[in-house]
Amino acid sequence: MPPEDILSRLLYRDGLMLIIDKPAGLAVHKGPEGRRGGASIEDYFDALRFGLPRMPALAHRLDKETSGCLVLGRHRKALADLNLLFRNGKVGKTYWAVVEGGPEADEGRIDMPLGRLDDTRGWWMKHDPAGLPSATTWKVLGRADGFSWLALEPLTGRTHQLRVHCSEMGFPIQADNIYGKAQRHAPGMHLHAREIVVPLYRNKPPIKVVAPVPPHMRERLKACGWDEELDKQLVTPPAPSRPRAEAAKQPQ
Repeated sequence: MPPEDILSRLLYRDGLMLIIDKPAGLAVHKGPEGRRGGASIEDYFDALRFGLPRMPALAHRLDKETSGCLVLGRHRKALADLNLLFRNGKVGKTYWAVVEGGPEADEGRIDMPLGRLDDTRGWWMKHDPAGLPSATTWKVLGRADGFSWLALEPLTGRTHQLRVHCSEMGFPIQADNIYGKAQRHAPGMHLHAREIVVPLYRNKPPIKVVAPVPPHMRERLKACGWDEELDKQLVTPPAPSRPRAEAAKQPQ
């Protein structure tokens, strides 16, 4: 993917923070796959400097196959502030998922502690009564043909939390190749970081950004009642991606 493509996915930009619409299938950092030559968001950090001396850095993470809102801090102090907000649960996060089957009720909450699966599986997780407390709220937005469209809000930030919670409750995320029924390395997981709300400034309203639905999820969402034309009115328009002089405005 050329740098111009990642610039076209910029949803928010100010002197402290960037929010981009991460495409599914692109890792956020150079883990083991990155060392084998796989692409990652980090490859595009230089194009996202917009005149600042330092490249931005990740304020949180998304799984490789998850699309949607990804927050970057533009310098050290901003990154530290963002990390604190995420760590303290102050950032509002809403994900959309298409799941196989679905819950019987229309909304609810999952409280299920999570722990690492084992030492050989990296960051894979499992339900572990002795693990870290993990909570997710969910709401059904539509149902059709044996699938459900859910809005998921993680109240804690455990690795693979939404994927494990949905799987353990009996409605795995469509095309989840670890906790669902998809083959290993299969693309197209139907999990999207739809909306993020960041209270970054003390005397200003929180920054709210809504990411557009990725192409691979549209068919299932339409079947469940998603209105593509109405959705265009809700999505955050792309942010300006042309360079401008910003370095002088940054707190040190």
